[in-house]
Amino acid sequence: MSLHPSLQTYADAWSHSVEAISALVQPLADADWNRATPCPGWSVRDLISHVIGMDCEILGDPRPIHTLPRDLYHVRTEHQRYMEMQVDVRRHHTAPEMLGELEYTIIRRNRQLRNENRGPETMLRGPLGTEQTLEVAMRGRAFDVWAHEQDLRVALGKPGNLDSPGAYVARDELLRGLPEVVARRAGAPAGSAVVFDVSGPVEFLRTVRVDAEGKGSVDGAPSLGPVATLSMEWQTYFRLACGRISAERAADEVKAEGDAEIVSAILAHFAVTL
Repeated sequence: MSLHPSLQTYADAWSHSVEAISALVQPLADADWNRATPCPGWSVRDLISHVIGMDCEILGDPRPIHTLPRDLYHVRTEHQRYMEMQVDVRRHHTAPEMLGELEYTIIRRNRQLRNENRGPETMLRGPLGTEQTLEVAMRGRAFDVWAHEQDLRVALGKPGNLDSPGAYVARDELLRGLPEVVARRAGAPAGSAVVFDVSGPVEFLRTVRVDAEGKGSVDGAPSLGPVATLSMEWQTYFRLACGRISAERAADEVKAEGDAEIVSAILAHFAVTL
């Protein structure tokens, strides 16, 4: 393998999740491709289209020339429009067409990863003309594919892989957004700390500390006097952080102690990705 060692974790996580996705959809009946998923406006077919499309873009394929319908209620931002293009262009594809393209894309991406010899800091063109490093791109793909594997499992009633390699990439990716949730969105006061105690297949305890300037940071050391503590299962944590469930729906799954106003604000602004 010529892949840089620091990228291997992300390659392994992507491979594990995308193969799981392939196994989930291979036996589906035609009607199952239209099942709704936790992603607003997206069916099983749409999720597979998204996975295919994003990996095709990493492969360097040109984006489709396609005009989106005007009545897509779940498309409100330019980022959502960008993501929807690869989805909508495949909305009338048959199940065999989808399976064939998915398998071919997986083969091409695996070949690309086997031959990848660029360093992690190599700059790439990202969505909407942004620039990102190869490491960020691969980390993002590993996280995205695992999250959508979980969406599929919910839609199909087949739970699993909550502690797979992609789950740990997702944990670290979602933790990066916690300081902003606590310090900026929820407005936790300067000098305070909020503890997150997560149990289950992926278990961790993290403290978000807000400094004198109101900037947040996260670490693994416990706080002796947190302004709030939130305890929940891993599945609740990532579904909240991915915007898959609302604070109201998660109310019975979160045990909270401390300042009720801060807890409410944190839960209301918990989603760091959609």
